[in-house]
Amino acid sequence: MHSKRVNIIGGGLSGVECALYLADRGIDVTIYEMRPKKMTPAHRTGYLAEMVCSNSLKSEEITNAHGLLKAEMKILGSTLLSFAEKHRVPGGKALVVDRERFSRDITGFTEKVCQVIREERGIDELDGTVVVAGGPLASEKITHSLKKYTGEYLYFYDAVSPIVSSESIDMDWAFMGSRYGAGEDYINCPLTREEYYGFVEALLNAEKHIPHIKEDLFFEGCLPIEEMARRGKETLRFSLMKPVGLKIPEKFKNTFAIVQLRKENREGTMWNIVGFQTRLKIGEQKRVFRMIPCLKRAEFLRYGKIHRNTYINSPEVLDRYLKLMENVYVIGTLTGVEGYVEAMATGLLTGINIYREIIGKEPLLPPEGTMMRGLMNYLHDKKKDFQPMNANFGLLPPVHGRGKEKRKIAAVRAIRLIDEWRRDYGI
Repeated sequence: MHSKRVNIIGGGLSGVECALYLADRGIDVTIYEMRPKKMTPAHRTGYLAEMVCSNSLKSEEITNAHGLLKAEMKILGSTLLSFAEKHRVPGGKALVVDRERFSRDITGFTEKVCQVIREERGIDELDGTVVVAGGPLASEKITHSLKKYTGEYLYFYDAVSPIVSSESIDMDWAFMGSRYGAGEDYINCPLTREEYYGFVEALLNAEKHIPHIKEDLFFEGCLPIEEMARRGKETLRFSLMKPVGLKIPEKFKNTFAIVQLRKENREGTMWNIVGFQTRLKIGEQKRVFRMIPCLKRAEFLRYGKIHRNTYINSPEVLDRYLKLMENVYVIGTLTGVEGYVEAMATGLLTGINIYREIIGKEPLLPPEGTMMRGLMNYLHDKKKDFQPMNANFGLLPPVHGRGKEKRKIAAVRAIRLIDEWRRDYGI
């Protein structure tokens, strides 16, 4: 057992991924997590690694940026992805989990191998190596201690989707199926032309929480559904409500748009309205979302809501290895990566580099051409307007080819490079 202790502020996905990598290598790790003593506007439990916005870790196909990122992380030994596999529920081509079982199991495991202290802590209160993993809903104590060293922190607004009871879904107005033949995992709720335009009109006129947020303060990859509708009455029909890739039964031959519901838990008693993150008032959510025929008697187990996400100007204040200063790292969505898997990736890579530092080796970055390196390059690229970023193929060096075939060539190259890197450096 090494004598050096690592203190991690925050028990979210990035912090736990980092902690478990280190604990597996015999490092003393303490996680400071304020929940459940002090809750955030979006968390529901005191479990570690709670998934707040969605229960999907997105596609597993390597021609999808999130699928490639997960493939790289699996090669490097991601512990959280192994737990996700253990608690997965059907979700077509996506890795979808029963999030309560997932976080409950991780909490029990983490408490056996790490010290978990249920207290709120700031950077200056801890000695040794400190990893700030406060997440997008970081407490005042964390953001104030960060501001002392960063000079500024930025923010944008994020929202979550409603969850409905399975018993309240009218299956006479719905059918099962996944797009493009990927199973029968989603409940599909068809709308006719008239129903669709009526729904969009109601959405545009509904009352909202915090109505005067500037549009550029929303994260583009997770826009509230009413913001999407505001961009044009056809926007939803050509995005999350597109009626394509499905075998639509004859009884729904007049389908003009489709709302999809995804399992929230293994038993299938709760279903998430896919892509319906919103800032509508609760009464308006009931009124507007019940206009969808199969949800006309919907029982809402969780309403959609909006919250503020915090992130720092990483290119200006962090080094290439996410160090803020000597012995202090910042990881997760606080750095400006957006998404569960992206946050976990920063935790995994930081765990690797802290361990290397403890055993007297230099820190490393994954090779150029991998998705993990692309994300790290983005966080180090000094640009005028730094905004949160998801994994995407635009972060990789170009390859020859077209469309999906081009992405496959880039993905195969990335997987080869990360595996060679792992073996070359004994990671």
